[in-house]
Amino acid sequence: MAISIYVGNLPWSATEDGVRDLFSAHGEPLSVKLISDRETGRARGFGFVEMNEDDARNAISALNGVEFEGRALRVNQAEEKRPAPRRW
Repeated sequence: MAISIYVGNLPWSATEDGVRDLFSAHGEPLSVKLISDRETGRARGFGFVEMNEDDARNAISALNGVEFEGRALRVNQAEEKRPAPRRW
């Protein structure tokens, strides 16, 4: 079963290939998705990596707090997206 991993505090210069290389030391990343701003296209500083369950747990424990391109990463299991509350 695949687990989605939240990766926060990424530098704006981070690329999907760079993040994939970082996580591949702890297992095989199934997918990597860095989030960018819709209007500007600029990176927003976080993303998601999907890995098999055992690999994901190893990567989370090994990479949380590790420095990547000058920034300490925040790595944990992603939570399900909650529906936005109605605005009226």
